[in-house]
Amino acid sequence: MTSLDLGPIRRAWGTVKMPGSKSISNRVLLLAALARGDTVVRDLLDADDTRVMLHALAHLGVNIERRPGGTALVHGVGGKFPAASAELHLGNAGTAFRPLVAALALAGGEYRLSGVPRMHERPIGDLVEALRRLGADIAYLDKEGFPPLHIRARAIRGGPARVRGEVSSQYLSALLMALPLAGAGREVEIEGELVSKPYVEITLNLMRRFGVEVAREGWKRFSVPAARYSSPGEIRVEGDASSASYFLAAGAIGGGPVRVEGVGRSSIQGDIGFAAVLEKMGATISMGEDWIESGRPAGGKLKPVDADLNHIPDAAMTAAVAALFAQGTSTLRNIASWRVKETDRIAAMAKELKKLGAAVEEGADFIRVTPPAALRPATLDTYDDHRMAMSLSLAALGGVRLRINDPECVGKTFPEYFEALASISAPVIAIDGPSASGKGTVARLLARELGFHYLDSGALYRLVALGAGGSDEAAATAFAERLPTPAFEGEQVIFGGRDVSDAIRTEEVSAAASFVARIPEVRAALLGRQRAFRRPPGLVAEGRDMGSVVFPGAELKVFLTASPEARAERRHKQLNEKGIAATLAALLQDLRERDARDATRSAAPLKQSPGARPLDTTSMSAEQAAALIAGWYRGANR
Repeated sequence: MTSLDLGPIRRAWGTVKMPGSKSISNRVLLLAALARGDTVVRDLLDADDTRVMLHALAHLGVNIERRPGGTALVHGVGGKFPAASAELHLGNAGTAFRPLVAALALAGGEYRLSGVPRMHERPIGDLVEALRRLGADIAYLDKEGFPPLHIRARAIRGGPARVRGEVSSQYLSALLMALPLAGAGREVEIEGELVSKPYVEITLNLMRRFGVEVAREGWKRFSVPAARYSSPGEIRVEGDASSASYFLAAGAIGGGPVRVEGVGRSSIQGDIGFAAVLEKMGATISMGEDWIESGRPAGGKLKPVDADLNHIPDAAMTAAVAALFAQGTSTLRNIASWRVKETDRIAAMAKELKKLGAAVEEGADFIRVTPPAALRPATLDTYDDHRMAMSLSLAALGGVRLRINDPECVGKTFPEYFEALASISAPVIAIDGPSASGKGTVARLLARELGFHYLDSGALYRLVALGAGGSDEAAATAFAERLPTPAFEGEQVIFGGRDVSDAIRTEEVSAAASFVARIPEVRAALLGRQRAFRRPPGLVAEGRDMGSVVFPGAELKVFLTASPEARAERRHKQLNEKGIAATLAALLQDLRERDARDATRSAAPLKQSPGARPLDTTSMSAEQAAALIAGWYRGANR
């Protein structure tokens, strides 16, 4: 078993773009496959569970073309799968297994469906019984009520369908999505209390997008019309609201602000309701149509919560870990569905939170968490459950070291999760200042002293200038948008496998870089690439906008200055070492003119960012300046 050492994490701030929603991705793939016409699916999640669905649909004869940028073109089969028989291995993907069971039971073919051992422990009897009442021929191949299954062709009878609602809403969603294949209108009646209603809302919303409008009477009866699915032409998958919960919690616990992009007020996912849970705990929450932002409570500490979280069972796991940081005991109720997920999440969560020092009480459908005075370092098991791994990682915000066993399990829905967590938690030192103030040399020395990564943001603009020239804004923007990420090795800039340090610092490229750096679209295109350099153990980033736009939450911001005369002498020495002739007077005049231009330009003018510490290096060596800044950082982070 592999493991990942994590933390301690002292702060969390920044922006994360969410991967596509698993729940939406797999529903959209199935509906697009069953529809008439072709569907372009954008921002599709690329993770284990969606790959399972894609692989299954391909075995059933559906033609799906994968394209760059998370796009897929699904050629719909018009309601009948070309493959009349198939054996499908569906891993531990409940959002693939349950809907495919229902769809294939009504498809008129012969199919065998199996999964990993844990999938064979997850109950499916309620769905199978509902389908059998309609006339479907489904046999258990091992234990009654559980996969694997054998489905044979049989005519479907009339009459209403009935399904229990208290175990998993996926049973109802599977039935609803499959029933249009029956060729006649159907009623679906719910027995017992329906859990996880927001996930059913996702199903109804997406069926509507594909031309089938389901009517409902409360949450007890659903009417599926005699209609066929038709392609909407194009559909975009929202960012995953369940995955957003980890970063929103990180912002509330770790200071923030943390913004998640790709999911917001306009979302069809119920898990955006987690923001309201955090707000109830005292967190600062703001929201736009396509983003949510969280920050530390006004009082500094989260309040305990006693809440029924039946409507957001996945995000409720994040609430359980957030409870470690509350001022009192929190109780999460009506979460019995945790017992039949990828693992028994109530038992697993209770066991792992106890390792961290919490007092935990578990019941059939609740968990009660009392935080310790201080968290303990721990080795945490994840039970091959992606949400256990992601939620438990937030305990590192308590200033403790964690070892996360089997971290690769996050590949089920969010393969880049730990990289994304690092992008909002690794410390940043931002260094800015006028030309020839020594910021590049000081930043490299500082990064070496602290063992941090280094970013020369100016090199990115010079690379754009090298590739696109300095006269065409559209060409510069296009080049910036597809710019590969360079590497910085000491004073070398490695790009495309070669050292381009000298090539990007010619007078011609320097002049072109001044042009491209003034283009707002270029600056926007390079923003994400600059932020991608933020990773453990930390980053020293130098250049314009570092402390104001790119890393506004930097742990330390420094604005280097020096007299124009000292800067001219430094530049003169650099040029002489390269064999380039120049006079001090000309260099001094050039620096003064450049300072004036930089201070007044519309895009990213030269100015000291709020909170930055000024450092006059006129009488300092670069080594002295780097040592002083390292002392500032270490003193503030003891």
